[in-house]
Amino acid sequence: MHSRQHIQRQRLKLVMIFAVFTLPMVAAWGMVQWGVGIPDRHTAHGEVGVQLPSLHEWPLTVNADNGDDTWTLAFDCSLQCEQRMDEFWRLHRALGREAPRLTRLRIGGESEALPGEVASQWREEPTWQKANNAWLLDPLGRPALSFDANVPTTDVLDDIRHLFKVNPL
Repeated sequence: MHSRQHIQRQRLKLVMIFAVFTLPMVAAWGMVQWGVGIPDRHTAHGEVGVQLPSLHEWPLTVNADNGDDTWTLAFDCSLQCEQRMDEFWRLHRALGREAPRLTRLRIGGESEALPGEVASQWREEPTWQKANNAWLLDPLGRPALSFDANVPTTDVLDDIRHLFKVNPL
């Protein structure tokens, strides 16, 4: 009788070892099959791989190169300029302690520059310029993302926060 309990105990141990190694694979298969528990991937809301010249080559009336470790959010202010200026000023404030890492470059409009903003004009409109588009440029002045006028400011903020997170100082 003693050996029978021993055999059952050994079989139970074998089944438990088998379960420990197979249950995670079954759970992973179920997660993939039904899409349960899989985290969302971050996708940029703006256009990635922008084929634009560097900021220092843009035909602007004001030299907008910042030369330090700050990113530049350049935006065309052809239409609804006051609203666009306000949206991006609020975006800049929403960055909180990361705000010093961003400079806003407003291109167009007649208003005075808001705090943290550089105002400029197009000397001549480049062929790639579109009304109310925005561009995020890295600290070297290279375009990183392009946002058309229909992209909500909250999505632009989300992309900027993600870039700041993956590109720490």
